[in-house]
Amino acid sequence: MDLDKYTAQLRENLIAAAALGDEKTQATAAALAAATENSARLVLLAALSELATEVSNTLGDRTVHVSVDGTDAHVDVRKTASDEPHQPTFEEMTGDISRVTLRLVEQMKARAEEAAAQSGQSLNSWLSTAVQGALRDQMKKGGPGRCDTP
Repeated sequence: MDLDKYTAQLRENLIAAAALGDEKTQATAAALAAATENSARLVLLAALSELATEVSNTLGDRTVHVSVDGTDAHVDVRKTASDEPHQPTFEEMTGDISRVTLRLVEQMKARAEEAAAQSGQSLNSWLSTAVQGALRDQMKKGGPGRCDTP
């Protein structure tokens, strides 16, 4: 799902609403529309993640995952392993999604991209899964990152 389609529609609606005003109002609306595009994309992603959680809770034996590759959101459904106790997802632990800049040595980045491609995920999803696994391991050991809330 291309999120640009939705952010472009939001931008066009804001500019159309400002068309009733003078040139300064129109210029301000265009600048605001451009400035809020990334924020709108993150809000859409948060809404998709919340929807995925709600659908996953309803399905029971499957989970719905949302990942982002650039401006494209991808949704996939996975069968839940019944022999493992439910571990909260990163989204369940925090609620909000934040953007992080990660600097990697080029060779490490290339290997991570290969691993992500082999598992059928975007690099962003693969890294998120790796961090989630590391946090899960720490929580099992009772170390840093432990989430004691129910």
